[in-house]
Amino acid sequence: MPRLVLASASPARLSVLHTAGVKPVVRVSGVDEDAVVASLDPGSTPAQIVTELARAKATEVVPELRDEGLQDALVIGCDSMLLIDGQLQGKPGTVDQARARWRAMAGNSAELLTGHCVVRVRDNKVIGQACDHSATTVFFGTPTDEELESYLESGEPLEVAGAFTLDGLGGWFIDRIEGDPSSVIGIGLPLVRRLLAEVGVSVAQLWAENAAIPLESLEN
Repeated sequence: MPRLVLASASPARLSVLHTAGVKPVVRVSGVDEDAVVASLDPGSTPAQIVTELARAKATEVVPELRDEGLQDALVIGCDSMLLIDGQLQGKPGTVDQARARWRAMAGNSAELLTGHCVVRVRDNKVIGQACDHSATTVFFGTPTDEELESYLESGEPLEVAGAFTLDGLGGWFIDRIEGDPSSVIGIGLPLVRRLLAEVGVSVAQLWAENAAIPLESLEN
């Protein structure tokens, strides 16, 4: 049975998987995202960009698994960016950038794109790979100046794609979404289920080897 490996430091993605009944091994990739984007064809679409970033993150940790002797594994890599006014936006990094993002987003909608890639490893060899992206439309509310400054002071929007969260403090300012909520948090369960099937693994198999809690407890 394959061991699940999450190639991400995101606590939100880890939380989604825990809630969904699986406890992965976490191995953070050291991918240079700017270098990956620079290597792509200039005509690459936003969807292709986030998908290729997810692929790079998943494949980057495979050699590490071989060194650890983890011979039967499923590696999941993800990358999220907000598409607004035709431009992909990642983590703002600074208060000023996050403030500018929110000034542009408030009262408007944007598309949150999340690339996903599942790599199947067996006997130290990659035997399967499936990658795709999900797209969810996010409708933003309009925080007051006081609310926005308090949100910025929390530090949360500085280190998340698009400068907002759905499952954290930013959830106060999201009016609604159209699409998969788990994808907005960072890892889309419906899409991951399909990608797992493409590499020959079911959710039941995933639970069997990677259960966060005993399955029989779910019936109580």
